[in-house]
Amino acid sequence: MPDFRYRSKQSEIMDNLNCAGEVVNQTLRELDFINHWLGGNDVTLKGIDHLLKVGSPVNSSLHVVDMGCGSGDMLRLIHDQLSKTFPDLILTGIDANPNIIAFAQSQLKANTNLKFRSVNVFDASFQQEQFDIITATLFLHHFKEEELIHLLQTWKHQARLGIVINDLHRHPLAYHSIKLLTSVFSRSAMVKFDAPLSVLRGFTRDEWRTLLKNAGISKYTLNWKWAFRWQISIPAQ
Repeated sequence: MPDFRYRSKQSEIMDNLNCAGEVVNQTLRELDFINHWLGGNDVTLKGIDHLLKVGSPVNSSLHVVDMGCGSGDMLRLIHDQLSKTFPDLILTGIDANPNIIAFAQSQLKANTNLKFRSVNVFDASFQQEQFDIITATLFLHHFKEEELIHLLQTWKHQARLGIVINDLHRHPLAYHSIKLLTSVFSRSAMVKFDAPLSVLRGFTRDEWRTLLKNAGISKYTLNWKWAFRWQISIPAQ
């Protein structure tokens, strides 16, 4: 039985930046399906809405970057939500695995303003770039505490309007539910292994409060959302 008091330090298969091929593609497709049917995507979309109400842009342009973008599905949803309000909307997906970026690019439709880049978020030159909004959906649980603090400190300087985080709540019910669902419905060995482990690498409310405090972030909203997600909206500090 896992010890839910502490975050797991075990690595996921997805953490291997060399993983490639149909096993990765199938995993990305299944993760998109899970996020859609469990309502997880709305956590990010509503977080963006909240952030825009706090600090609305003064013109028709907006640059949103999605860290750990995976298949790019979240960016496509953001496009659908914001493109009419912001005609000059720019959307950028970042992932360190070039094979994942290749899959995301293969899903692009014509006449969209999405672009994808294979970049390590810890790259010093990348950390000098600026965006309007930074989003991170099911991305930050992949990192250790000291890495998380560094990323949060960096992002608060990179994001002109703010940051939206959507990540997992470490909880026994979340763990056993996703373990059961993936064992029955998933065809991906990676999903069956990584999905329950992702929950074990998730966070409690107090852990998020400590991480944000240690990153020097005092202004934020932290809300629990279904299904076992944390929504964190951090306006420009």
